[in-house]
Amino acid sequence: MDQLSLFANEGYHFPEELLDFEADFLTQKEADDLFDLLLKEVSWQQTSKTMYHRTLLTPRLTAWYGDENTSYQLAGKTIAVNQWLEPLKALKEKIEQRFNYRFNSVLFNLYRDNSDSVAWHRDRDSELGHRPVIGSISLGQARFFDFRKVDDHSKKYSLLLNHGSLLLMKGDLQETWEHRVAKSTQKMKARINLTFRLIGDVY
Repeated sequence: MDQLSLFANEGYHFPEELLDFEADFLTQKEADDLFDLLLKEVSWQQTSKTMYHRTLLTPRLTAWYGDENTSYQLAGKTIAVNQWLEPLKALKEKIEQRFNYRFNSVLFNLYRDNSDSVAWHRDRDSELGHRPVIGSISLGQARFFDFRKVDDHSKKYSLLLNHGSLLLMKGDLQETWEHRVAKSTQKMKARINLTFRLIGDVY
């Protein structure tokens, strides 16, 4: 295992109605081919945000793809969505058929090494509607995905997201739990995370 979890899961069980996890949703070849394609073909960008009168670069690269004419509001800015690459559309349809949910966009995050991360947050943007369902595919370097209860940080859970795995976040997860991908002191290779979402609608 390339990364040590900060959280001990012994004695605590995460509510199963909030997550579905399949470690081998993609075959090794499917995951390898998709990882190589996305590294080369995706229009990766590094965004920034202003905090305490300082402009900070986001510690990862991102991109949006989705249905024609969709857009996303992020920190007051309208983010244009690129049109689907065919392999992405096929993957979206595979997840939709497997879990019977609908998606119209996907957010990419490229974690270039162990220094890239995403801080504690909840996906509660108005465009996602109430109780959003998010399908997350992981490719490349396995990283831990940490959860903590919003009103009780002693309740913590950590899940290793391996190459080709699928994590489906649903129910009240975004209301009652925060999640993150932490930095690590261990050297790591690149990881790509795809989060399929439904923008501008509700389930």
